[in-house]
Amino acid sequence: MSLETVRAFFNAHAPDVEIIETASNSSTVALAAEAHGVDPAQIAKTICLRVGEETMLVVAGGLSRLDNRKVKDRFGAKGRMLGPDEVMQVTSHPVGGVCPFGLPTTLPIYCDISLRRFDVVVPAAGSTNSAVRISTERLADLTGATWVDVCQ
Repeated sequence: MSLETVRAFFNAHAPDVEIIETASNSSTVALAAEAHGVDPAQIAKTICLRVGEETMLVVAGGLSRLDNRKVKDRFGAKGRMLGPDEVMQVTSHPVGGVCPFGLPTTLPIYCDISLRRFDVVVPAAGSTNSAVRISTERLADLTGATWVDVCQ
């Protein structure tokens, strides 16, 4: 179960971070923002992207959109978002619960600068009704993310 791999990740790397499970679905930015009482831009959405032969995760502010030109300039090729089955295979997380924690294999992780305007962000935690509140810098540190500017 994906939530369990995320729980194991935090137990090993950041036992002070609490996974918040909600009774209702929080699989979209709007639902997550409502469930956690934050601005939708403060939701840290994780996008599973393939650029050429490389699969990567881009964590961005909830209201941000990938900018195709910036993606191509940064990574050298056009990016393609993976479909739900591919996302599940690569991350073990369902769409709506995708996060950069508890992954079955190592993937490059990038945090878009759209997150930097917040001290604390709320990414999903491996299921469609779980999340964590975490400082933006700690999110990047725990996941080994590289900061990039790839969103509008």
